[in-house]
Amino acid sequence: MRSSLNRLFFTAALALSAPAFAADTAMPAFERTVLANGTEVLLMEKHDVPLIAINAQVRGGSLTDPAGQEGTASLLSDLMQKGAGKRDAKTFAETVDGAGGKLNTGSSLSALELNAEFLSRDADLMLELASDALIRPTLDASEFEKVRTLAIQSQAAAKDGDPRGLIHQYGAAYLFKNHPYGRPVGGDETSLKNITLKSLKAYYQSQLGGDRLIISVVGDFKAADMKTKIEKAFGGWGKATGTLPVVSARQKETGRRILLIDKPGATQTYFWLGNVGTNRADSERPAQALANTVFGGRFTSMLNTELRIKSGLSYGAYSGMMRYEQPGPVHIVSYTRTDATIQAIDLTIATLDRLHKEGISNDMQESAKNYVLGQFAPTLETGPQMADKLSELALYRLNRDEVDLYAKNIRGVTPEQFSKAIAVYPANADLVMVLIGDAAKIRDSVKKYGPVTEMKISEPRFSP
Repeated sequence: MRSSLNRLFFTAALALSAPAFAADTAMPAFERTVLANGTEVLLMEKHDVPLIAINAQVRGGSLTDPAGQEGTASLLSDLMQKGAGKRDAKTFAETVDGAGGKLNTGSSLSALELNAEFLSRDADLMLELASDALIRPTLDASEFEKVRTLAIQSQAAAKDGDPRGLIHQYGAAYLFKNHPYGRPVGGDETSLKNITLKSLKAYYQSQLGGDRLIISVVGDFKAADMKTKIEKAFGGWGKATGTLPVVSARQKETGRRILLIDKPGATQTYFWLGNVGTNRADSERPAQALANTVFGGRFTSMLNTELRIKSGLSYGAYSGMMRYEQPGPVHIVSYTRTDATIQAIDLTIATLDRLHKEGISNDMQESAKNYVLGQFAPTLETGPQMADKLSELALYRLNRDEVDLYAKNIRGVTPEQFSKAIAVYPANADLVMVLIGDAAKIRDSVKKYGPVTEMKISEPRFSP
């Protein structure tokens, strides 16, 4: 722990003191093609190490979960590596491990995803396993019960123990109630119990297909050869029969509303303050990234300085912006001991007020640019990182300027753009607040922030 903190302090100090020395990061050349079935293929040769990485994303994700069966895409993604093609779960895992490879599946709000990395000599095996997992998953009944039971038990255990990892789910569910972005990606205890193997198989047949597939491959291969292999492995996958949902933008909230989630006996209060923010394609992303760095995106941020370094009220406080096709939440998160709940929230709101009132000084603007530029290049060093970035750009229909012009755009952010970016954060009067804590001890005191709705943490859902 001490060494990690020392590295964090060193990084922060370097970012504060160093000039803007970071060189422009240009994305290497890559080829794009679309197969006859609609699969989008992105190929980037990278011959420095004998490895190949693949990132495959199927458009849809949890947004396509059936109503009342939220978590379907998440369960399906877990099952995809629990037996596929001619291999059962054990044999599939042993085959990956036996080749010294890695293969993982998961689901997000907008896509179901598969990541893999193998030695280049095992490219054929990697593609076989990836195509089996996506196109020919076994969807075994016993494995389904294991995966669903584990998902339900994990949520119950988190609520019973440290609920810190659930605060974003409660926050999004309360802010985006009755909107697709408020539906939990991993489902909740009720919706997970509603999912059957039959309904999951029906979902697979409806919502997955080659026309929704993005495949990015980066590594030690010849593009022409790899294209032929991918076409053979994925070109015959038919189209999805279902439709992708059209998501409308949620308007920003006005006024305040508070959700108090009662966790009797809790010694700490976890809190989430937010509102509707901005989307993935916002042209002001560079300025917003810099503003967030100053406000709550690094150890020396305004929020962490006030709540941790100066006051000792928390071990950490941060802010963030979740970007989707439509605007996601902009949020502030922290936690404190129960008897300091009001002091910590008041200080958080005061820091937010100071951001809006005073803005960001020229020195801090330059510091943020140095920090962000220093942090960007290491995110694109490896094959898996590049494959992930290629798929991300394709998923959100962005071009390579996102990388090629990143440093230029960061350096070019003006004071006026900083001011505009600050406006993404909600004003003091327009906050949606979620608190997890001992309601008997904080109920009366938190009423000063606005109308309070209560629910018990033991309830099998994330919103009242």
